[in-house]
Amino acid sequence: MSKVRWKPGNLIYPLPAALVSCRSKTHGDNLITIAWTGTICTNPPMCYISIRPDRYSYDIINESKEFVINLTTTQMARGTDWCGVKSGRDYDKFKECGFTKGEAEVVDVPLVNESPLAIECKVVEIKELGSHHMFIANVVSATVDDKYLDDTGAFNLNQSDLICYSHREYRKLGQKIGHFGYAVKKLKKKPRRKKIN
Repeated sequence: MSKVRWKPGNLIYPLPAALVSCRSKTHGDNLITIAWTGTICTNPPMCYISIRPDRYSYDIINESKEFVINLTTTQMARGTDWCGVKSGRDYDKFKECGFTKGEAEVVDVPLVNESPLAIECKVVEIKELGSHHMFIANVVSATVDDKYLDDTGAFNLNQSDLICYSHREYRKLGQKIGHFGYAVKKLKKKPRRKKIN
């Protein structure tokens, strides 16, 4: 097997296809599709989004210092893409895509009700990195769709038909192939059968 060397670039895929909602007194409510997002710390819970400064949502989040990361599903795919190519300067994205606004617990930003998981964030730092600026944020609340809660109260996010973004394509997440720690989990010994005399 041979390898081909490419120039340096962002080829870490797949990534979340997240709808980030935001609100400011100056610009109102908006949605932006973000793939450059992820977890950066567990305790305290922190995450980030990276946005180009020329995007309409950049000024909104820079002003309010709040946003919500809404994970997306196959049913939300067309609207998710639309929100990534159209500007909130020209459209009410909630209205155009048929997404409904929910009420956040902590931040003054609408949730996307169709999302199975909404993560409320407060910005603590903005890093100007080049083409994108990184908004580093504390996670201050999370809202889950109760139809993905089982009888024990466990949240089954993987049953929500999540999508991801991979090399300019939206992809449906596939089947389970393992779980955290399965590679080192000890197999349970089968109980010995008692001999009958």
